[in-house]
Order: sequence, then structure tokens, then C-alpha cells
Amino acid sequence: MESLVPSKSLVDQAYDVILDALCDGTFKPGERLTQEDIAARLEVSRQPVTHALAVLKAQGFVAQSGRRGLTVTEVEPSFFEAIYQFRSAVEPLAVKLATPRMTKQAIVRGRSLVEHGRNLVVAGDNRAGIQADMDFHSFIYGLSGNPIIGETMRLHWYHLRRAMGQVLRYPGMSISVWQEHDRILEAMIRTDADGAAELMRRHVVDAYERVRSDGQSNA
Repeated sequence: MESLVPSKSLVDQAYDVILDALCDGTFKPGERLTQEDIAARLEVSRQPVTHALAVLKAQGFVAQSGRRGLTVTEVEPSFFEAIYQFRSAVEPLAVKLATPRMTKQAIVRGRSLVEHGRNLVVAGDNRAGIQADMDFHSFIYGLSGNPIIGETMRLHWYHLRRAMGQVLRYPGMSISVWQEHDRILEAMIRTDADGAAELMRRHVVDAYERVRSDGQSNA
């Protein structure tokens, strides 16, 4: 965590930095968070930190813990199951809507995202790889033309990052993720909307199985 600079509101900056620390494991489940400590580390007053933590509490990343203040919430298996159930319905829809909108520019962009993701796997940069995964799916949400899909999924992806950081530490799994992305994209390029949607559905289901299996192996 680094000190903040006044390029945008301090509340927004504090929110972004704390959220990133929650998602990448800097702040671990069950850990107590104090406004004073975070404010000191970010070199800001307590006020923006207080507001940022209030938003994160409403979003389920932190919770009140009696007189202990706020603690980082545990990663609940039932919550992740609910997210993946939702994704298995919404993401194939996004693919179907996006397929007819695959312009030449979109094809170049999609293939660039896949190539970038594969390069990150080779480089072993898991943190950047998770962001690349998010970027690929966000690319499809945006291309769908339905703003509700992207807006709804944005917050869920931050919760998913907390599990994906564990899953994608295995190189073989990371490679398979980008192979699946490539097959989805190429089906969309061929204008096979139904085939691409089914590939996306299987991709999401397989992703959930990876998360669940990893969670059980670490239980």
C-alpha cells in the first residue's frame, strides 16, 4: 500500500487501494482493520478511510465485529456458488449479444487480450493475469451493448478475485483458462453465437469447479 496523491477524490483513492489489498490478500480474512493504521499507511486523514470502509462494509468485504471494529470477511463458499450460478446465465447472454457486434476493431482487441493473457502466464505474473482475465470478460460485457451486464458484474469480479488468486497460482490452470478464452473468441468471430455462448457457459462452470476444488483441498 502506497501513499495517495490528489488526482481524484481521496475517498475514491482510499477505496481503490483498500479494495485491492483485500482482493490480493494483503488484508486476510478475519484480520482486524483500524482506520488509524490504514490512514497512517496511506498518509491521509481518517475521514476518507472511514468513508471508504463504510462502502466496503456495505459491499460485504468487511464486517462489524463488536468492539473490535471491522474485520475482513471470510470467503463464503455459498456466496461464490451464487455468483457463479449468476455468471452461468448472464455471461452466455453477453456472448450472444456481443457476437453480432464483432467489428474488425473488436476482433483485433479480443485477440490482443488473449495474447496478452497468455504472455502473462508465461511470465508467471499471476496478479496481472487475474486483471487480464477480468479485462477479457469486461471486453465481452462492453461489446454486448447492455450496460447493466457490465455494471452488475463489476462488483462481483472483485469478490471473485479473492478466490481466483488461489486458483490461478497453478500454471496449468492459467493456461487452460486462456485456451478457453481463445475458443470463445474464435467462435464469436465465426459468428457462431450459440456455440460461443455454450463455450462460455462451460468456461464458467469449469471455473467454479476449480474454485470449489481448491477450497476443499485447502479446508
